[in-house]
Amino acid sequence: MLVFIENTLWLLVLIGVMINIHELGHFWAARYFDVRVEAFSFGFGTRLFGFKRGETDYRFSLIPLGGYVKMAGEQAADDTVNDPRSVLAKPRWQRLIISFAGPFMNVVLAVGVLTGLYMIKYQRASDADLDPVIGHVAADSPAAKAGLQEGDRIVKLDSKVNPTWDDVIVQEAEGAYRALHLTVERGGKRVDTVLTPTLSEKSGVGYAGWDARGEIQLVEVESGFPADKAGLKKGDVIRSVNATPIHSAGKLQELTKNSGGKPVAIQYERDGQQHEVSVQPVFYKGDGPGRWFIGVGPQPKFNIITTRLSLPDAFRESLSQNGKNAMMIVEVLKGVIERRMSTKNLTGPIGIAQMSGEAAREGPSAFFLLMSMISLNLAIVNLLPIPIMDGGVILMLLVEMTMQRDLSLNVKEAMFKVGFVCIMLLVAFAIYNDISRILPAG
Repeated sequence: MLVFIENTLWLLVLIGVMINIHELGHFWAARYFDVRVEAFSFGFGTRLFGFKRGETDYRFSLIPLGGYVKMAGEQAADDTVNDPRSVLAKPRWQRLIISFAGPFMNVVLAVGVLTGLYMIKYQRASDADLDPVIGHVAADSPAAKAGLQEGDRIVKLDSKVNPTWDDVIVQEAEGAYRALHLTVERGGKRVDTVLTPTLSEKSGVGYAGWDARGEIQLVEVESGFPADKAGLKKGDVIRSVNATPIHSAGKLQELTKNSGGKPVAIQYERDGQQHEVSVQPVFYKGDGPGRWFIGVGPQPKFNIITTRLSLPDAFRESLSQNGKNAMMIVEVLKGVIERRMSTKNLTGPIGIAQMSGEAAREGPSAFFLLMSMISLNLAIVNLLPIPIMDGGVILMLLVEMTMQRDLSLNVKEAMFKVGFVCIMLLVAFAIYNDISRILPAG
């Protein structure tokens, strides 16, 4: 219960900052074009308290999930539509800028947060950790069918020369049912091949069946499961299983999965000391056909380089990272529309609350990274051409500018109703996804 309350509080902080920054963009743009702003509310619903400065009521409202700006003449039925300071009395290009200003401020927030963070603490994995060397190829996987082998180094991925492993996994996730053209180095020779990822039912993204080569560290040891009972702990580095060297998370999972229920001998390193322990797998059904399982979460161990960047360098790196994040968000949206990625990737308020709480518990850096990413998400999603959202308003204004006349009130109302229904359905589906992730399968 305490975790739920904590997650909810951090969600309110996260959403409150992002949405009020968004509304501040609309507010500033409206004021710049001399639109009368009647209210700037922190939260929705009944007004709790506030103050009036000039003609604007700055208020705190009952439901602290974001906020809104109320402009004169915002509704066509308002008595203020003939007021020269109402928003509908302004030229269409000014209304377009007012609509665009909200998402723009979310981009500014995303860039600003990362810039400030990088000036205090900039972390990156070493070049060796990002080297795209394959450490494991799952049997019967797309990678295996493409003839890829452990130890292959990917030197070209489609048009990308010398990709990092980050580039590889992004292309894999976005590439379900799409042929990826690869060139790998193997034994001093270059080999060309074509790989077509499938769509993973579990993760909802593309699956190739490969893993990066490197040291494997336990980032999770589930309480009460065999690994925990045998004494394995978070942070342990796995060296071998049944004398087979472990260079990838997939290899560790494959060996335990194929154990047939027999004990596995795991050699691991902790605090520079080598240890060995016997672990008895249990059969765990989970949300699939079932497998032998020891209850660990393995991930590559990265050698993290930590430094501080100057303001110009931090700003450039922030622009670069936000550019990559924006491309990834757009590709995910395209992937869902084109059915190359599953709608399981949609996350609602419950999922965001969990992420907010986890990031806050991890530390300020993780929380601000999450804020930057979700603020950028909010900007891009708001610019989608869906009526009721900023992108839909912008699209209608562009149509009117092209036609050189207003769309009829009936058409606008119908479009907004359709947009509202679409948004509510998306929110309901995202909440369903959140609940599905929380509830145990079967």
